[in-house]
Amino acid sequence: MPGKASGRVWPKGWSRCTGAALTLAAVSLVATACSAPIDVRPAAEAASPGCAALAAALPSTVAGLQRRETTGQATAAWGSPAGVVLRCGVPAPGPTTEECTTVNGVDWIVHETGDTMTLRTYGRTPATEVVMKVDDSHAGAVPIGLGPAVERIPAVHHCVGPGDVPLSSPG
Repeated sequence: MPGKASGRVWPKGWSRCTGAALTLAAVSLVATACSAPIDVRPAAEAASPGCAALAAALPSTVAGLQRRETTGQATAAWGSPAGVVLRCGVPAPGPTTEECTTVNGVDWIVHETGDTMTLRTYGRTPATEVVMKVDDSHAGAVPIGLGPAVERIPAVHHCVGPGDVPLSSPG
């Protein structure tokens, strides 16, 4: 027989506390479901098999930031507001004089403009682009956290520097 509390009829085994807990859970679920995804435009090659493999391996957290839902294929964002935004399928960069650094076996071209830092994978086609704030204290941890997913796209070239170029002898 249903229980009765405060004029309400509750199913057998339920109490006012059970009903309140379920109401709170429903409100939390609705609030979470209503948060709008972040609008991130997909890159030209977002539908490539490499980007599909990368997207399937992206972590739920990067540098302590929680992953957020995005609108574009092969895109991701972390943080609230989004402090790190990733797009797979951007054009692979050719030879460049920009800074190229290797983090855990993944080569990244680093480009800073104002307060924005852009990391783009080097030697992988399609390339992956990650944009974040320069002053972000998590910037060093981001390429470490994304490396295992990025490695799903095989590297065919690697960063080289002046020390890698053979010196020619005068002839």
